Amino acid sequence: MLQNFLLTTLIFLCTGIFGSVSGQTPEGGLKPSVVSGDVATIGDHKIVVNTKSGAVNVALTDKTEFKRVSPENPSLKAATAATLADIGVGDKLMITGILASDGKSIPARAVYLMTKSEISQKMVKDAAEWQTRGIAGRVVSVNAQTGQINVEIRSLTGSTNLLLTPKSDARFLRYAPDSERFNEAKASTLADIKAGDMIRALGDKSSDGTALAAEKVLTGAFQTVAGTVVSVDAGKNEVVIKNLQTKKEVTIEVTETSLLKKFPTEMAERMAGFQTGAGGARPTGQGGGARPVGQGQPTGGQGQIPAGPGRGGFGGARSGNVDEMLERFPTIKSSDLKVGDMIAVSSTKNGSVDRIRAIKLLAGVEPFLRMAQAGNGRGRGQGVDGGFSIPGLDGIGFP
Repeated sequence: MLQNFLLTTLIFLCTGIFGSVSGQTPEGGLKPSVVSGDVATIGDHKIVVNTKSGAVNVALTDKTEFKRVSPENPSLKAATAATLADIGVGDKLMITGILASDGKSIPARAVYLMTKSEISQKMVKDAAEWQTRGIAGRVVSVNAQTGQINVEIRSLTGSTNLLLTPKSDARFLRYAPDSERFNEAKASTLADIKAGDMIRALGDKSSDGTALAAEKVLTGAFQTVAGTVVSVDAGKNEVVIKNLQTKKEVTIEVTETSLLKKFPTEMAERMAGFQTGAGGARPTGQGGGARPVGQGQPTGGQGQIPAGPGRGGFGGARSGNVDEMLERFPTIKSSDLKVGDMIAVSSTKNGSVDRIRAIKLLAGVEPFLRMAQAGNGRGRGQGVDGGFSIPGLDGIGFP
C-alpha cells in the first residue's frame, strides 16, 4: 500500500517539475528534452539513468548545472544548488538537454535531483495524510454547473456517498486509456470525469464525513472481465480466457506490475454467499444491503473501486481494509493457472475487446461467478451478463 501512496505523490510532484522545465528554452532556440529516471551508476563525467524506455547515458560537462529539489516543495524556484557528489544510486533525476535521436544519450544542461531518502520520508508522511484526508471510490455523477462530484465509497461492510467539491486550485490527473501506470497519467480537468470512473482525492473532509474539499483529484476509466482459462503461455506471460459475458476469447497480458492473487476457497464461498443474501447475512464484499449480484451494479463489472497503486493506486485509504485483505492472499504466477480455471481481471478501458493488460488478476473466484450465473438463471438481476462484484478486484491497483 505504501507504494501506492508514493506513486500518487510522485506524479503530482513530478508534473509540476516537468511543466517548469519544459518551459525553459536554452540558447539557440531549441527546446530541451526532459529525461527522468532512477540512477543506475555514477562516474566522473557520466551518469546512467534507468528510464521507462531503457537506460540513458547522461553526459556531464563543466557547464552542467546541478539542482536539488525537495519532495516537500517541488517547485523549481525553490530548488537549491547541488553537486555531483550529492547524487547516489537509486536517486531520482530529471535531466534537461537535447536527447540523441536513438534516445540512448543526452548531454546534460541541467540535472534536478530528488534523493531516495527524502522521497522515502515524504512517502511515509503522505501515506499517513492519504489515510486521514484521502478518499477512494466510484463517480456516481458530475455536476458541471456546480463543479461537484458525487462519489460512492465502498468498503467491506457497506457503501456511502460523498460530495466532492474541488478547491479553486485543485490539481486533476487522469490515467491514459491504454496505460495503468502513474507516470503516464495526464493533466486533466473536471470536464474529463464521467459517471462510472474511479476516483481518488485528497483534501479536507467535513466533520460528518459526507463531503470533501479536494486539492488533488486522480481519475480513470477501468473495467473488470471474467472468464474461463483457455490457454496459458508462461513464456510470454499471457493467459487466454473465454469471456463469460461475450463468450469470446480475450488475451490477458501479465506485466511486472500486475498483481496476481488467489482468493482462499472458504472465504470466497462465504463472501459470495453474503453478496446474494445467503444465510441472511449482510454482504461483506461490496455495497450495502443484501443486494443480489447484478442488481444496482454497473454493466460488465465496471464501476468498481480501484485499489491495490506497484500497481498503480486507488483504494487503500479508508476502504474497509479491502486492499489489506487482498495483500494477504496467496500470490500466484501465470504459470500456476490451469485450463478450465475461472479468473477475473481488472484493466483500463483501452477500446480493445480481445486483448487487455492485467492490473489485477484474481483466481479462485468461481463462487462469485457461480452466484452471479445462478442469480441470472433465477431472474434475480442479470448475473454475470450484467455485472459482478469481487472484493479486492475492484478496478485497478495502480502499482
